[in-house]
Amino acid sequence: MKYEIERKFLVKGDYKSKSSAFHRIMQGYLSTDSPLVVRVRISDEKAYLTIKSTVNGSEFSRYEWEYEIPLKEAEDMLKFCGKSVIEKTRYVVKVGKSTFEVDEFHGENEGLTIAEIELESENQSFEKPEWLGEEVTNDIRYYNAYLSKYPYCKWKK
Repeated sequence: MKYEIERKFLVKGDYKSKSSAFHRIMQGYLSTDSPLVVRVRISDEKAYLTIKSTVNGSEFSRYEWEYEIPLKEAEDMLKFCGKSVIEKTRYVVKVGKSTFEVDEFHGENEGLTIAEIELESENQSFEKPEWLGEEVTNDIRYYNAYLSKYPYCKWKK
């Protein structure tokens, strides 16, 4: 079984000048019934179907299965997601030996920017850049599946 070990942080400074690439992403959720989440995503001209589930007793890990699917099928699936489709621009930022993916949200989640880092183990150390803010890994409000139902504009401080 494949695991995803990920930590999430709010962003408080300039990361774009350090970015090596960016991608436009549209994603929607076919199921958000915990503990299983099923997502369809279009990133640039590629499409993916992803299934994630929690790992009991783990703070940062989830099971993850991801499959590339035909773009047209992903576009059709997104129609079932209605208004809950998330749009964002993802910036790829290398920091030392690590790569952060920084998501700048659009639409009803405008104003929210989250950096994610995938790790090989839950104890793995990594360099924290100056633009990295508060850690929100375990705050469900910052999960994309939650944001698709309860947009940032409706609960931000």
